[in-house]
Amino acid sequence: MQQQSRVARVATAYVVIAAAVVGLGWLLTHPLAGSVGAWDDDVSRWFADRRTPGLDRVADVVTFVADTWVGVLVALVVAVVAYVVDRSWRGPVLVVAAVVGHLGIYLLGTHLDPRDRPPVEILDPGLVPDHSFPSGHVGTAVIAYGCVAVVLAMRLRAAPVRRAVVGLLVLVPFLVALSRLYQGAHHVTDVVTSLVYASAWLVVLARATGWLTPRDARRSGSVPAPN
Repeated sequence: MQQQSRVARVATAYVVIAAAVVGLGWLLTHPLAGSVGAWDDDVSRWFADRRTPGLDRVADVVTFVADTWVGVLVALVVAVVAYVVDRSWRGPVLVVAAVVGHLGIYLLGTHLDPRDRPPVEILDPGLVPDHSFPSGHVGTAVIAYGCVAVVLAMRLRAAPVRRAVVGLLVLVPFLVALSRLYQGAHHVTDVVTSLVYASAWLVVLARATGWLTPRDARRSGSVPAPN
C-alpha cells in the first residue's frame, strides 16, 4: 500500500509538471508572444553580438556534453554503477524514470507548443526550426548530471570533496543553458523552463526513491535507504 501511494504521488507530480510546461509554452507562443517574446529576441541578439571564434568552440564543447546520446550514456553508466555498488534497483529506477520522464515532457512541449528559434544565426546546424521550447539539451544536462550528483552526494563521505564534486555537477546545466543561448538555439525562457521542470522532476524522483532522505532518518530505519 505504501509503495502504491508513493507511485501515485510521483505520477501526480509528473502530470502537474508536464501540464505546467505545456501551459507555459502556450502562454509564450500566444498571449505573451509579443511582450515576453520580444524581450527573448533582444537577449538572443545580445548574445549573438558577442560571439568570438574562441567562444564558439567553447560553446560547441559544452553543448556536446549535453547531447541526447551523451546524456543517456552518462545516465546508463550511473544506473549500472549504482546497482553494482548498492545491489539495489533504487539507482537504476531513479535514472530510468528521470530520463524517460524528461523525454516525455520535452516531446509534449515541442509538439504541443511549437516555437520558432531565435531570430539570429544558429551555430548548431540541423535543429528543427520550431522546436525551441523547451530546451532538450538543458533538460538532459539537469537529468544526467543531476543523477550523478544525487548518487555521489549520498556516497562521498568527505564533506569538502562532496561539496566540490556536487557543485561542479550542478554547474553543468547552467553552462549548457548559456551555451544554447550563445548559439542561438533557444530563448531565455526556453532554457529556464528546462532548468526548472527537469530539476523539479529529479527532486520528486530522488525523494520518492530515498536518495534525498536525511542520513539520520535512514540510519534510524524510519525510511528505506537507497541501498
